[in-house]
Order: sequence, then C-alpha cells, then structure tokens
Amino acid sequence: MRLIASYISGLIFGIGISISGMANPAKVLNFFDVAGTWDPSLIFVMGGALIVTFIGYRFVLRRPSPTLEETFKLPTLSDIDLPLIGGSAIFGIGWGITGFCPGGVLPALGTGRSEVFIFTGALLAGIFVAKALLRMSTNTTATV
Repeated sequence: MRLIASYISGLIFGIGISISGMANPAKVLNFFDVAGTWDPSLIFVMGGALIVTFIGYRFVLRRPSPTLEETFKLPTLSDIDLPLIGGSAIFGIGWGITGFCPGGVLPALGTGRSEVFIFTGALLAGIFVAKALLRMSTNTTATV
C-alpha cells in the first residue's frame, strides 16, 4: 500500500511541476532575472504549495497517527547551523545557475534532454560527496 501511495503522490507532484512549467529551467531562471525577463509564476507555485501544506498539516496532525505509519515523523531539531546554511547556499546557487531543483528535475527526466541528465548526475555525485565528507568528519571527531 505504501508503494502505491508513494507512486500516486509522486505522480501528482510530477503532473503539478509539469503543468506549472517548473520543469522548464528557462521559466525558473526568468524568475531570478528581476532586471530582465522576470516571470513571477514561481511565486504563485510556491504560494500555492505553502497554502496546501499549511492547511494539510492542520488536518493531518489532528489525527492520532498517519494512515500508513505508526507515528508521525516530524523534525526534532530547530538549530540553524553551518551545514544547514552551507547546504542551503549550495542548493540556491545550483538552482540559480541551472534552473533545476531536485524535485523539478525528476519530471523533466521524461523529456530526454541531455542537460537534465547532466544535472541529475551532478546532483547524485554531490549527494555521495556530501555523505563521504560527513562520514570523514564524523570519523575524525570520533578519533580525536
């Protein structure tokens, strides 16, 4: 059942990203070009997502437990630390340079465009490098 729910959620997300045009990097890059061909549509997509999330959390968190899990798995940390700031900066720079974010690039894989696959490869490489660096820093602090 979880697999079916994941598939349906991903399908709805992908359709939404595609319909909104956010799988098109030019549309996203035009949002960042405030002095040129500025396109404010990304604000409406994000605003719609925030409204749905705000309302959805109000309904879902009133339940005693999720439908497909035993307990809710909500974040427990609220610290703003260097890894959070650094990761956010790298995400923002990558998004601003390429016009792709990890969520938006997944539906774009279906286009078969080479830049989508290059970005996805770079994203996966970045994930593996970050995990390796985290492991190395954990091992270094554990032996000191």
